[in-house]
This record gives sequence, structure tokens and C-alpha cells, in this order.
Amino acid sequence: MVRFEEAIPHGGMSLKPLLKSMIETEGPLPVSTYMTLCLHHPEFGYYARGGGIGRDFTTAPELSQVFGELLGLWAVNTWRGMDAPTPFTLAEWGGGRGTLMRDARRAAALAPDFMAAHQLHMLDASPALLGRQVSALETDLVAAHSGLSELPHDPLILIANELLDCLPARAFSRSGGQWHEKLVGLTDDGELGFGLSDAPNIDVETTSVEDEIEVQPGFEALVAALAARPQPFHALFVDYGPSSSAPADTLRGYKDGAQVDPLAIPGDADLTVDVDFGRLARLARQVGLEVAGPLPQGLFLGALGIETRMRQLIAENPEKAPDIHQGVATLVEPDKMGERFKVICLSSAGLPSPAGF
Repeated sequence: MVRFEEAIPHGGMSLKPLLKSMIETEGPLPVSTYMTLCLHHPEFGYYARGGGIGRDFTTAPELSQVFGELLGLWAVNTWRGMDAPTPFTLAEWGGGRGTLMRDARRAAALAPDFMAAHQLHMLDASPALLGRQVSALETDLVAAHSGLSELPHDPLILIANELLDCLPARAFSRSGGQWHEKLVGLTDDGELGFGLSDAPNIDVETTSVEDEIEVQPGFEALVAALAARPQPFHALFVDYGPSSSAPADTLRGYKDGAQVDPLAIPGDADLTVDVDFGRLARLARQVGLEVAGPLPQGLFLGALGIETRMRQLIAENPEKAPDIHQGVATLVEPDKMGERFKVICLSSAGLPSPAGF
């Protein structure tokens, strides 16, 4: 359990001078270390101070209530496929402002047995965001945690939307047939800049034809933590990235709805990378997990009945029809989020395949 705190004020300071001092003292930083500090430094980190959902970026639950509603009904269907265990843990990891889970539980309320059986848990590395999530859910039946290991060992249904893209990534560049790690150091004029390690890294394993790759070390810890759970579970992840190939040089920053240089304003911009779904699936299978997907978000939501729910919502709110239609279109159309975003479900062995796949 974490203690809720308000976002920590800047006090006129920023993360950049601290990073420069660290580099001057200890040498260049791996990109993964740079991302971790920018996102989670306890005083100046982007998420430690509350993030910028709705200002710097917008997620699927904020675009349309239908997204969360369908995932709520998916959770009900999934729970019944697990033989309706009672009690069980319903958890969201990286829940932003609590919008997804609020919409999901409203839809799941159509199944009173599900609502009576579930124990709600929210996970987030940011105490400030956890506080917002609990307030948004308006229920006393929620527990808040900083990580997966803190969840009870009951049967679990876990949902995580746009969590994986924030897991820090190591970056590598191929030069002269050898892989060198990309580092964040200082340029000749004292500003942050990218460079390469002098010594090659012999541990990089990839079949990529690209000369740039990114690897998220957190994937190993994630699948190991899931595989160690003693009770059955389904863990659904929605994020963006290629289905099978390794991402190449995708680190970017977002501020006020626009893409920015990831080195320009550390701690004041969201940092993100594309997710290597193929690698995540391979690692999960190696530890004995079942894998469904990755499937394009548009196909997944289509299989869950998004068109039907959209028509129902328009019939109930005809004056909002254009906005409802636009929100759903953004979620499913291939040239928007429908193809770029993928859905993958990691499950314990022996469970029925989850709906939507």
C-alpha cells in the first residue's frame, strides 16, 4: 500500500541540471536510466508529479467511454470462463485518471455476481496518480499499490492500457557489424545529447535488419512476476508497437499534445517507446504462460461488439452522435489507433482462450 501525496511543486527547479551533474560525475547514462529518472525521479519525475493526461497526450478511455465499457464486459466474460472464482482480484495497472476502470465497472454492474465477487485494486508507480484514481472511482472497495508483487494471491484479472510503452528501454546501434549501446551524455557545448558506448555489447540478440533497436528489460520481470502467481489469471495489455519486429529508434517525448525532442525538457514531458510485442510473447511462452494475440486494437474491439455499443449510445444520446462516432472511429480505424495499437493477453496455463481473440 502506498501513501497518497499531492504532486510535488517545482520550486523553480528542474531535472536537467541534476542529469548534467550526474553525467559529469559518473559518465553517460543508458537510455533506460535516463527514461527512469525522467519519468519517476521522486521530486522531478514526470509521473511522480502527476503526469499530463489530457494535456500532453490522450488515451483511449478519454476518447470514448465505450473503450472502458467493453473491457468491463470482457472482464465479466473472462471471469466466468475462469469458473467465476469468489473472491477474485480485478486490477488496473497504470490507470491514469481512473476513467477506464470507472467505465468498466459501470458496464460490469450488469453482472451483480461479478460485482459481488471482485476486489478492486489499482497499481501505479505514481502516488499522485493513485490518489486521483481512487478519488475518481468513488468506492471504498479499492486498494492501491505501487507494483504487481503487492497484489493478493487470489485469482486475478489485470488490465493495463498504455503501460508497457513507459517501461524504460535500452537502445542499441549497429556500427561496423557490432552493437553499441546508445547513451545520453553531454555535447561539447554542455547540452544533453546521444552518443554510443566505446565498447561493443556482445549480449544483444536480434534478427532485426535495422541498425537501431530498443529492448525493454522490464519484460523479463513482468512475465516472471505473472508466472510466479499461485492462482489463475488473465493479464490484458493494450499499447502501441509492431506485432513481431523489434522497434527501432522510437524514443520520443510529448508535451502539450505535440511531439518534442526527448532530451529537451527532461521531467516535463512524457517519454515513450514502441512496444516489442513479439519479444513479450516469446518471453511469456518461455516461462509457461499462454499468449493470445497480439491483435490490432480495431479487430479486438470489433470482436467485443463496439459497433453495437456505439449504436446504443447514439440512440440514448442523439445530440452527441457526432462526438460518439468520432471517438469510436479513432479507436478502430486502421489509419488512427485501430492498427497501430495492439492487444495481448498473458494467461496462466489451462484457462479458456479469452474473448476477443
